[in-house]
Amino acid sequence: MNAARDLVSEAGVREMIGWLVHVIEAAGALIIFVGALWAFARFVTTGLRRRSLLGEFNKIRLSLGRFLVLGLEFQLAGDVLRTAVAPSFTEIGQLAAIAAIRTILNFFLTREIAQERAEIEHDLKKPAPRSPAP
Repeated sequence: MNAARDLVSEAGVREMIGWLVHVIEAAGALIIFVGALWAFARFVTTGLRRRSLLGEFNKIRLSLGRFLVLGLEFQLAGDVLRTAVAPSFTEIGQLAAIAAIRTILNFFLTREIAQERAEIEHDLKKPAPRSPAP
């Protein structure tokens, strides 16, 4: 009976949530790390193939931006979960500040991703230049 009460107690719930927060934040960090590694590997292989790096660079940045946005969402989820059980005013203030910073970061990343995507789509729709007839 004590084990059941400990599981439902505030301390038990805090401990369980603390564990979940670590898992979620680790997932966010892993997503960002994998995205950065993937973008770096793609950048290097594109450079070694001596292809036009400028056209590929925007695609690489777009993909990296998506990884960053997703990773930041996981980090924010961890912060929200951390303050889910009986938060103090200090914790609520910290969460508000962190949420505001990450939301602003996400907003600008998402906007930049949309701009990059629009540029790539515009470049793909642009007809290839014709060579002059002799």
